[in-house]
Amino acid sequence: MNILTKEILAGKFEKTEKGGELYLPGAKVFVGGAFEHWVNDDIEGLRSDGNLVVNEGLDHLLDVALSSATQKTNWYVGINKANYTFLATDTAANVSTNSTEVTGTGDVSNTVRPAWTEAGVSSQSITNSASPAVYTSDSTFTVYGAFLVSVTAFGNGISTDRLLAASAFAASRSLIATDVLNVTYTLNIADA
Repeated sequence: MNILTKEILAGKFEKTEKGGELYLPGAKVFVGGAFEHWVNDDIEGLRSDGNLVVNEGLDHLLDVALSSATQKTNWYVGINKANYTFLATDTAANVSTNSTEVTGTGDVSNTVRPAWTEAGVSSQSITNSASPAVYTSDSTFTVYGAFLVSVTAFGNGISTDRLLAASAFAASRSLIATDVLNVTYTLNIADA
């Protein structure tokens, strides 16, 4: 077991003032990110919420970078309609049920989760801000958070899928029919 995993499992980390960032003092590393979201073309209404990079996501990052795991090359943005506090132990196999994921059955016109289309790594950061994930509402409902997962189909994944990060929004987002919810996710990893 590596030092990052040991520190996380032992609870030897601190949440920073930014809210979505973890500091692992033994490794002297910051890991964090944020989901940003806005409705329709109202960029003035953009909100940014810190995230939790879950244990499954951290293990995947380490396994791909420093061991022999196969990289997940496609990632997707899910959104949820339950007021759920994401846990470090959430996984791709339970996140949809745990958070009451918004699906294409009466909620949105999307038939699958929209792709998270990244633009490459720059300055220890990666984002899809140039190409937001988009949901079009078919009804009136409230969005309480978002997550990044390696499976496109709505619903829980299987054991080979991965959940990377999740965020309970500081303020819920109400949608009505035809609203377009735009979501971006940025992950930062920095030396302390």
